[in-house]
Amino acid sequence: MPNYSLNINGKKHSVNVDSDTPLLWVLRDELNLVGTKFGCGIAQCGACTVHIDGEAVRSCQMQVAVLENATIVTIEGLSSEGTHPVQEAWKEIDVPQCGYCQAGQIMTASAFLSENKNPTEQEIREAMHGNICRCASYNRIEKAVKVAAEKMTKN
Repeated sequence: MPNYSLNINGKKHSVNVDSDTPLLWVLRDELNLVGTKFGCGIAQCGACTVHIDGEAVRSCQMQVAVLENATIVTIEGLSSEGTHPVQEAWKEIDVPQCGYCQAGQIMTASAFLSENKNPTEQEIREAMHGNICRCASYNRIEKAVKVAAEKMTKN
């Protein structure tokens, strides 16, 4: 099996896996970074969203072989104390119900807000559209993204 060196959450990790192994399984099974969740396995639900070079990407479809020079951030690496403005807004608005999709939601929202500092409600809806919440917390998610944007413009 090939050996891959990955930059995840600011640390170098060496993994021996098949070249077509999805990043999701490297994170969860090889590195015990289990905040990133398996949802659908076909990049449709958003539960497995991480940042790759600052972009929100579905880790279930990213093969490890193409990631050696990438900077990867998981929910565990977004903020060591959970103090990223999106995480703070999630707590303030009390977004989660079951919580399963929340890491992917937060990772999508934080990548979106790094590009759009003052989004409209429609832009938030469009940005978050691809993340499924089985509990239908969409109104609270949208409100939290707006609150996070406000927090980010104050900092």
